[in-house]
Amino acid sequence: MGSKRNKLKKMLSPPSSNQASPQPPSGSAMDDDGLMDELMAQLDSKNSTVQQESANVLNQIHLNQAAQTPSPTPPKTDAKSRYKARQARKAAALMEQTPEGDPAQEARLQAEAKQEEATINRVCDELGLEMYDINPDGHCLFSAIADQLNLLKIIPPSQANFATIRAAAADYIYSHPDDFLPFLPSPGGEDGYGSTSAGLMTLPEFQRYCSDIRNTGAWGGEPEILALARVFNVPIHVVQGGNPPVVVHNPVGAPVAGDITEKGVVRISYHRRMYGLGEHYNSLRPKSKMTRISDTFDSLLGH
Repeated sequence: MGSKRNKLKKMLSPPSSNQASPQPPSGSAMDDDGLMDELMAQLDSKNSTVQQESANVLNQIHLNQAAQTPSPTPPKTDAKSRYKARQARKAAALMEQTPEGDPAQEARLQAEAKQEEATINRVCDELGLEMYDINPDGHCLFSAIADQLNLLKIIPPSQANFATIRAAAADYIYSHPDDFLPFLPSPGGEDGYGSTSAGLMTLPEFQRYCSDIRNTGAWGGEPEILALARVFNVPIHVVQGGNPPVVVHNPVGAPVAGDITEKGVVRISYHRRMYGLGEHYNSLRPKSKMTRISDTFDSLLGH
């Protein structure tokens, strides 16, 4: 732990005026990467203090690294660099959303989180479901769907992991560009270098996007959910705090509307406020016998 504090102190130290030219990466580079990964993972912590401190540290590291760069250099385009750039933007967004010393803002976010939780719990009770917590590590969507596909016996336990599901989503999206490109904005928007006139991804950007989904901790969302519904030919129902409370994603050929009570579907929950910056997914399993008995007692006691 002491060595990590020393590394943080070194990374956060402002550059001195007589600092020597940057040296090639040393053998400790991998350790530094590990420390950065830990800080990035903490952005999804349920502890708001941990989130804020991690965001502050990452933002300061970013500022110091920019100050130590003697001249503009071409941006790295490998998957890990793009992932870290997104996490840096995530840290900046967290700092913007939860400014320190703003009680009104904090109270508003807490109220939104409670309302979201109440709505999701109500829908789960109506459908006889209970939440199965998924680790908030950037892979949560894929891990939640893997858990559901295993419960439905669509995939064996040996394949019920985020890596398998990431690969399935990436391969399908890559093989069906016409279905997904119209819904994938360029990272730089309409004014981004090389973007289309409509602000959509170019083909090289699309290829990098698919690579990131497969190989990094890039967040998944609507495109990946739709792709996985089609890959495994199973409806995916997403319970959320907004309206509608259940969003139905059907595979090709299935009815657009879909019965939210139907059997044999994947059910996951989407959280914007309960975990860190949001964009978190959990798996929704059928309530166990013990949970149903407990709910019955609570109902009889008026809880």
